[in-house]
Amino acid sequence: MSDTNNPRANAGPLPREVADAYVDELIALDPITGTYLGVAESNSRLPDTSPEGQEALARLARATLARLDEAAARPGADSEIERRCGRLLRERLTAELAVHDAGEGLRSVGNLHTMPHQVREIFTVTPMESEEDWAAIAERLRAVPTAFEGYRASLELGLERKLFGAPRPTATFIGQLTEWAGPQDGRGWFEEFAAGGPDALRADLDSAARAATASVVALRDWMREVYAPAIEGSPDTVGRERYALLSRHFNGTDLDLDEAYAYGWSEFHRLLAEMRTEAEKILPGAATPWVALAHLDEHGTHIEGVEEVRRWLQELMDEAIAALDGTHFELAERVRKVESHIAPPGGAAAPYYTGPSEDFSRPGRTWLPTMGETRFPVYDLVSTWYHEGVPGHHLQLAQWAHVAEDLSRYQATVGIVSANAEGWALYAERLMDELGFLTDPERRLGYLDAQMMRALRVIVDIGMHLGLEIPADSPFHPGERWTPDLAQEFYDAHCSRPTEYVASEMTRYLTIPGQAIGYKLGERAWLLGRENARRRHGDAFDAKAWHMAALSQGSLGLDDLVDELSKL
Repeated sequence: MSDTNNPRANAGPLPREVADAYVDELIALDPITGTYLGVAESNSRLPDTSPEGQEALARLARATLARLDEAAARPGADSEIERRCGRLLRERLTAELAVHDAGEGLRSVGNLHTMPHQVREIFTVTPMESEEDWAAIAERLRAVPTAFEGYRASLELGLERKLFGAPRPTATFIGQLTEWAGPQDGRGWFEEFAAGGPDALRADLDSAARAATASVVALRDWMREVYAPAIEGSPDTVGRERYALLSRHFNGTDLDLDEAYAYGWSEFHRLLAEMRTEAEKILPGAATPWVALAHLDEHGTHIEGVEEVRRWLQELMDEAIAALDGTHFELAERVRKVESHIAPPGGAAAPYYTGPSEDFSRPGRTWLPTMGETRFPVYDLVSTWYHEGVPGHHLQLAQWAHVAEDLSRYQATVGIVSANAEGWALYAERLMDELGFLTDPERRLGYLDAQMMRALRVIVDIGMHLGLEIPADSPFHPGERWTPDLAQEFYDAHCSRPTEYVASEMTRYLTIPGQAIGYKLGERAWLLGRENARRRHGDAFDAKAWHMAALSQGSLGLDDLVDELSKL
């Protein structure tokens, strides 16, 4: 049938089509993204991690922006759905190019989110149900040495250009590589992983895994013997200019960093007052809320055993879905499924979430790093799993995947703004408190402690990277200027987490400056958007309808999130 009567025929792509074409081209360059999306053809490959591979991604971004300029001028591009997609695509690619052009990919070293971390973690979500799946895994294992060599080449170019990673994250990364390599004359992480494969592929898997482990050792030795000495004496912090660039990437807005820092302090004081009230219920007369939390570490409700805590977290999420679906959310059947897993050793200390594949053949999953522990306080888990699982990351990211055809593939998958997603997850914790799920003093103090941790992130992440002054009303070193050592001391004194966890968190903030502030700043955006919508609708405001509309609009930077939420 002829399309000559269709005014859109031969008119060229609109923004959503440009965005989805970008996803296809991105997957071709980045099979790690392809695996997360459930593209089977990606499962045997790894990306080009060299400087040439980074530049190929930048060329794709530039070409896509040029196509977007053309698409934005076409009839129909001003519709709400096209406009929103185009705005997100332009903001994301512009921010990513700014980071690339500044050479940040040539000094990406730390305890998470680096390319070696992505390479290792992708194996944990690669399908492994059939012999064919494991054949693809064997091929991907054979690609690990090239991927690690490409990463090393990127760091070598960074050294040439005097773009240095931070010493403390570098030392931590070297320690992680040592753990991945395994004990002397023992099996490394890749070999342990490959041991789960079928006997028919045993020789192939073992050979590929040994080569992968050898590449871990080679990278570790180079990092220790060449890279670490070369960057010795470099600052761990990035300064205001680099921080502004990186925070734009993670938050989707040009933040007023001094206002954000002041907001972090206001939340610190508010939460401290609430924590004192709850702590009094648990341990009357406790000198600080953290004395009460330490009491709970010893005498509070616990789960004993790694498998037992995994099952308990699964039940917690299942119970939340049963309680929330039909009352505060309207969930599709495939969104209702989420799995609890134990994280592989050798990573950062914080729990995390991985989203479902596009077809939901792989469900969303939460991951608990045990850090060698076998006894787990309940107060430290409940609101965290509301954050990582339900109604937090899982409901948002799975809902995006569910409505992808109504949005665009880009909006539902790779176009994520960190502060949008983390802000929703922190909002989800607060929502569960509002709905009465945290009336038990143990769980509520744990929730407030988790909220306090996010306020501390705003204070110390901005404070130490910008070298800001500690305000006069601070209970800690007023009038002094932040350093990483002071930041860790302050954090440790106002957080229930063990010292090793706090050290891991501080290394994280030095690894990815500007990311950790998005939790609190994103939550503020979600709360403001909801309040604006509630005022606009008055008594007719329907929280369930608002939640589902909010979760079905795809990602947005904080520049746009409040505006869009307020209209719902």
